[in-house]
Amino acid sequence: MSEHRETRVIGIDLGGTNVRTAVVNAQGEMLARDQGITPAKEGSDAIVKAILESVGRVLTQAHMDASDLGAVGLASAGLSNPETGILYTSPNLPTLKDVPLAGLIEKELGKKVFLMNDANAAAIGELYLGTARGARNFIYVTLSTGIGAGVVINDKIYAGSAGLASEPGHMVISDEGPVCYCGSKGCWEPLASGTALAKYARQCIQEGIKTSILDYVGGDAEKVTAEDVHKAAQAGDALAREVIARTAYYVGVGLANLINIFNPELIVIGGGLSNIGDMLLEPAYEEAKRRAFPQMSDVVRFARAELGEDSGILGAGIFVLRETKGLGRL
Repeated sequence: MSEHRETRVIGIDLGGTNVRTAVVNAQGEMLARDQGITPAKEGSDAIVKAILESVGRVLTQAHMDASDLGAVGLASAGLSNPETGILYTSPNLPTLKDVPLAGLIEKELGKKVFLMNDANAAAIGELYLGTARGARNFIYVTLSTGIGAGVVINDKIYAGSAGLASEPGHMVISDEGPVCYCGSKGCWEPLASGTALAKYARQCIQEGIKTSILDYVGGDAEKVTAEDVHKAAQAGDALAREVIARTAYYVGVGLANLINIFNPELIVIGGGLSNIGDMLLEPAYEEAKRRAFPQMSDVVRFARAELGEDSGILGAGIFVLRETKGLGRL
């Protein structure tokens, strides 16, 4: 294999809305990138086609073809087995159930495809190129439509016995909480995610609580998003601030559990909900430290993710480079 092939791979971040793809070199640099639409409701054939089309476009940008690649890293939300390449289920891709996703793409590209959880990929990206550089034991938590996490222990992703570990969005926070899509009740995700924040705001509005949140959605409560709540909170709206405070409380409870279980030196927070910033995160950190054992809370620090939406793409690419021993000096 030539040096060119050894040091260039594809990183893919498969989301419910977009497919993001990049050519990544041995130094963790993106040489080209592409973003396409995910046909999330159209089934595995359409999704695989969208991935391959995105790969084709990014290879064209990089003046490469598939034969120039070492391998491909594919990150997706949900439960997947990295050993078999099977995606069991994904909340953002409801038409994919027990699909051998890695194998389907391998067949078309003729290159090894490594399938991994998107939060694990983001954790690797932050470990090599972002906030977590220099950390050996840390947790990447994504607060977004759902909640995911990648746990790094001694510089390696903790995958568990079947490659399915680290789904803290489904640890039970309150047995009195709402029913989660997974079928359980009171999971962290339906209490502390962006979806949960918006849903609670809509519920309060429907109960008749006066708020300026409606000004941001033309008076239609069903259109309220976490971003709308944040805008209203910034303008001083009482309900919006209460909704964010409630969410921060539950974020903090979940973080305390992670601290007590893993004793990390660092927790990195990413995902769209984290864009609310200190209004959400500072009270969450305070709640986490208040609840965790002081010996553990004293050593953990919190930080925002640096790589943004590129964390999954870069992490997937770096994972492949590391597995195929093509990783340069970072």
